[in-house]
Amino acid sequence: MTETTVDVAAKLEALEKSLSLAHTLNAEIFYWWCTALMVAIHAGFLAYEMGASRSKNALASGIKNLLAFAFLIPAFYFVGWWIYLAFPTGLTISEAASAGLPWSQNMGPNVADQASGIFYAAFTLFAATTASIMSGACIERIRLSGFTILAVICGAFVWNLGAAWGWHPQGWLVTSFGFHDVAAAGAVHMIAGFFTLGVLLNLGPRIGRYSADGKVNEITGHSMPMSLIGLMLIVMGFFGFLGGCIIYTAEGWTTIYNTPANLSAFGFNTLMSVGGGMIGAYLVTRDPFWMMSGALIGVIASGSGLDLYYPGLAFLNSFAAGCVIPKLNDIVIRKFKIDDAVGAIAVHGFTGIWGILAVGVLASGYPNMEGPAISFTGQFASMVVYAVLGFVPGYAASYVLKAFGLLRASPDAELVGLDKTEVPAMAYPESHIPAFAQNEPHVSPAE
Repeated sequence: MTETTVDVAAKLEALEKSLSLAHTLNAEIFYWWCTALMVAIHAGFLAYEMGASRSKNALASGIKNLLAFAFLIPAFYFVGWWIYLAFPTGLTISEAASAGLPWSQNMGPNVADQASGIFYAAFTLFAATTASIMSGACIERIRLSGFTILAVICGAFVWNLGAAWGWHPQGWLVTSFGFHDVAAAGAVHMIAGFFTLGVLLNLGPRIGRYSADGKVNEITGHSMPMSLIGLMLIVMGFFGFLGGCIIYTAEGWTTIYNTPANLSAFGFNTLMSVGGGMIGAYLVTRDPFWMMSGALIGVIASGSGLDLYYPGLAFLNSFAAGCVIPKLNDIVIRKFKIDDAVGAIAVHGFTGIWGILAVGVLASGYPNMEGPAISFTGQFASMVVYAVLGFVPGYAASYVLKAFGLLRASPDAELVGLDKTEVPAMAYPESHIPAFAQNEPHVSPAE
C-alpha cells in the first residue's frame, strides 16, 4: 500500500510540530537550570559578606542579601521587566512594552507563551546580582531599610534601563555605537559598581576605619573560610549567569546581539578567565580573599567579549586585570578614603570598564548583526553612558535617604553591632555563654 500525498504532508506537519515542541522544551529547560544555578550566586554573596563582617554584624550583612533577593522578585515583575522591554531606543516607549505589563497575558500562566516567564526569572536574578554587588561594600553601617530601598532602585530601575540600552538587539548603544557586552560586564557589573560608588560617598566609612591622621586601619572579617566558600559559590553560579547571556534558537546559539556563539566558547573562556584572574590577583596580593575575588575579576574582564576571544587571549586579558584591579582598590581605599569593605567598586565597577574597553581593543572591527561594527570609540562612549547611569542615581538616592536619616545606622548601633539593633537573632549565641555555665553539669574526662 502506497502513501498518498495527503498522508505524507500530514506526517511532515506532525514531524515539524514535534521538532518545534522539542526546541521549545529544550530552551525552557536550559534557562530553567541557568536560573537555578544563578541562585548559587546569591548563596555565595550571602556567605562571603557574612564572613567579611565582624561577628557582631554577621546576620545583618546576610539579611541584606536576603531582603534584596526577596524584594526584587516582585519589583522586577511589576516594573523591571516592563522597563527592559520599553526603553531600548532611549526614553521613548516601544511597542513591545505591553508584553511586560503585569496584566499582560505574557505575564500570566499562559501555556501558549513559553518564554516570558523563564526570561523574567533569569533577568530577575541578574537584577538581584546588582543589589548584592552593592551590598558587600556597605556592610557594618548601612540601615536595612535604606539598603532595601537602594537595592530596588538599582535592580528594578537603573540596571535594566542600561540593559535595555546596551544589552538588547535594538538598544540605542548597539544600533548607534556597535556596543558589544555579551556577558554584561557593563550592563550588570559596571552599573552596579558605579551605583555603589555614589552610595558610599554619602554613607561614609565605618567607625575606626580611618584615624584622624589619615591612617588606614584594617577591619578584618570574622571568617575568611566562609568568605572563600562564598566566592567559590559565586564562581559556580557564574555558569548559570553566563548561560543566561546566550540565546537558544532553532537555528543554533546566538548572543544577545544576534551574533553567532556557542557554549564551547563560553566554556573555554569562562574557565580560562577564572584561572587568569585568580593567578594575577594572587601574585600581587598573596591574599586568599583577593585571590578568590580575582576569579570574579577574570570573568568580568573578559565578559564583554566572551564569545569572541581565543581562550589564550582571554587568559592573558584576565590575568592582567587580576594584577591591576587590586591595586586600583588600594587607591580607592587609601588615597580617596572610600571605605569599600569588599572592593566592589574595583572588582565590579573598574573591571566592568576593563571588560568593555578590552573588546574595543581586542575585537575592533568584528561585525554586530545590529548597527555598526565593534570599535574602541563605540565601546568608550557606551562606557561613559554606563558610568553616569550608575553613579548619578546611586548618589542621588542615597543623598535623599541620608537627609531623612534612613541611610546609616546610629554610631551607638554601629559600635555594639547591627545584629543587636537590626536583627532579632544572634549569629553565634554560644559565644555569650561563659565556659561551663550551661544548664547541664560539666563532667571531666576523668569521670
